[in-house]
Amino acid sequence: MIRARVIGTGSYLPSRVVTNEDIASTLGLTPDHIQRLTGIKERRWAADREAPSDMAIEAGRRALSAAGCDASAVEAIILSTTSPDTVFPSTACYVQRGLGCQGVGAFDVSASCSGFLYGLSMGQAMIQSGQVKTCLVAASEVKSRSLDPKDSETAMLFGDGAGAVVLRGEDDRTPDWRGILGIRLRADGSRHGLIRVPAGGSRTPATHATVEKQEHTIRMQGAALYRIAIRRIEQAVQELLKEFGVGLGEIAQVVLHQANGRILHQVADRLGIPPNTLCSVIERYGNTSSASLPIALDTAVRSGAVAAGDLVLLGSFGGGVTWATGLVRW
Repeated sequence: MIRARVIGTGSYLPSRVVTNEDIASTLGLTPDHIQRLTGIKERRWAADREAPSDMAIEAGRRALSAAGCDASAVEAIILSTTSPDTVFPSTACYVQRGLGCQGVGAFDVSASCSGFLYGLSMGQAMIQSGQVKTCLVAASEVKSRSLDPKDSETAMLFGDGAGAVVLRGEDDRTPDWRGILGIRLRADGSRHGLIRVPAGGSRTPATHATVEKQEHTIRMQGAALYRIAIRRIEQAVQELLKEFGVGLGEIAQVVLHQANGRILHQVADRLGIPPNTLCSVIERYGNTSSASLPIALDTAVRSGAVAAGDLVLLGSFGGGVTWATGLVRW
């Protein structure tokens, strides 16, 4: 049977560093208080003319380089973003143009912070069905342009960045086969109001009134989202491990969506994840939405925290609400 294997990872972070000191006075908070609330010391924000496609192209190039793979081998591009370059065409098409992958399928996925795992699942399915052999799955977000700088629920959390992986189909009958064991996707649309951008779509088009009311910025019910995120991720991880008959002690690295430092620590405590097993980049990069998981994964791989044959557990939670988990033999 043909299965999908991750053969390369890459990430890109903008050069502009935004510290807690830079935003604290606007929010009426101290830098230390922001760090205690979020676990974040600094985040990266895109340059004025830097778009999600620009960042995804760079992350994709780095993933292709790590995979030892030329862009001409890519047969599909799947991009997760909730901050696209344009409403249409898709940001993935801009990435296709930038990488020079002529004539291959390219499309966007919108599943908020769970989008990367949703896209990874689609890439896996395309490979297993025989539709493609090599696929680039990326996530890229410029959340800084959707923030109300005076909203303490969101302004301290979000950063910009991109991450990518290269998937390739391989025969799992070989003794040393490695790859994606499984990805499980979930959603609960009844909770869609917990985090959203109220206006700008066809339901509530942009008008002078929506702009004046700042309805094109991210709005979040943080306390409710915090409780649900912890409960859903804990349950989903337990279900995935049980399904595949894997104990937490067999997991070499746990890579979760970097939503908030307190959420990461709560989930780790409730599941019993050892600190040295949990990958965390929240302190340096903040919450980069769907890009946070592939950025953290690339960081773990390049630091040597993930080695060939290791079991890696992936998990995310985001608006919609959506959540997802995955298990990978590296």
